[in-house]
Parts: sequence; C-alpha cells; structure tokens
Amino acid sequence: MTSQVETQVKPHNVKEVVALLAEQFPLCFSLTGPAKPLKVGIFQDLAEKLQENPLISKTMLRQALRVYTSSWRYLEAVKEGVFRVDLAGVDGAVIDASQAEHAAATLAESKAKAQEARKARQQAERAKAKAAAAAGGETANPADAPKPAYKKPEHKPSNKVAKAATLKSKPVAEPLKAAPVELKAVEDGQLVVGGKVLVKFGTSPIAATVVELAKQDVVVQLASGMIVKTQRGSLFQA
Repeated sequence: MTSQVETQVKPHNVKEVVALLAEQFPLCFSLTGPAKPLKVGIFQDLAEKLQENPLISKTMLRQALRVYTSSWRYLEAVKEGVFRVDLAGVDGAVIDASQAEHAAATLAESKAKAQEARKARQQAERAKAKAAAAAGGETANPADAPKPAYKKPEHKPSNKVAKAATLKSKPVAEPLKAAPVELKAVEDGQLVVGGKVLVKFGTSPIAATVVELAKQDVVVQLASGMIVKTQRGSLFQA
C-alpha cells in the first residue's frame, strides 16, 4: 500500500511550500486575505510537525517562512496589540510598539525598493523604445545619422561632474552624530534557543530571538516575525 507521503508531490519552490503550510495549518497560515502574525519560535514547531515528511527540508521551510513573513500582507498585519498565533491558531504573545514599528519600517523600505525597481524598468523600456526609433530613422534616412543629438549624452557626465564639484565645494554643516551603542558579544554559553539577542544589520542593532543553532550559523526571528540566518559574530547581548 502506498503511504500518504509517497503519493504527495514534492514542492519545487518556496511558493509551493507556503501553499502546503496554508493547507496543513489553515488557522495559522493563509494565502489570501489578512495574515496572522506568527508566534516566536514557530520554526521549531513546524520542524517538529514536519520531521516525518521527507518532502520538506529545514532549508526549504526556513526560506518559506522568510518569504511569508517579509510579504507586504504579513507586515501590514504586525500591529501593536495584535496577538501572535501558533500552528493551531491559538492566541499567544501580544505585539508591542517596538515590534510594530520595526514591521512598519520594513514594509516602507520594501515598498520604496519596489517603486525604484518599477521606475528603473520603465526607464529601461523608454530607452529601448527610443533606441529602436532612432535605429528606424537612421535606416530611413542615412544622411541624418551624424546629428549633434547623438553627441549630447557624451557631454552630460562632464556637466554632472562639474555640478557635483560645485556642490562639494560649498561648506556643509556636519550633522550631529548619535553616541555609538556599545555592543557586547554573545558568548557560546549564553547562545541558546529562545534566548534574546541583538542582530547587527548595517549600523543599527535589531532585537531578535534565537530559534536554531547550526555550527557557525544561527537562525533568529526578528521582531517583525521574519526568519533570518546569520553568523555568530553578528550577534550581541540584548
């Protein structure tokens, strides 16, 4: 007799893993409508529930959680006072102000990047259309090819450099610098699953919870619910 696992089709991408999670845990995950913030430590719960399922590896599960918790729909659901839920949909911890602010900042940054990418695509399409039109005009009338218009782009960089040099020459008041935050490295004995740490991304440390230890790498869950894999050297005492 063929087992239920053997009759299932192995998911080929993160989108299919998320769909599988929504199917098996509908009170926790969803594909449409308002999302529910996930409890801290949901990765361990999923790993235990799915450990007998050879179709989903921990790597695929971690990637699926990262994509799910970084979606706009999920980040919009992480608001102050909202309960986090476990796999059964039971309410747990309440999202505080700092967690809600972090989610809102992540959402704003993601939308800004998407808008920049959209503008870049539009500019590329316009440039491609302009080049195609120029090529068509050149074929129709070869005598019009060597026009000054084709030389204008060559002068633009020099103008930008001159403007930049002019701006740099003007005295600019230096902004006030905040006092640097002293960070203390987390020792091996202090690094445990469920422990609170600070993760340094760029210049600002972010509060996180350790969810998995793997040799030199550590998997943490940020205040927004996002799952991130980082190195031990990037973790500091909370």
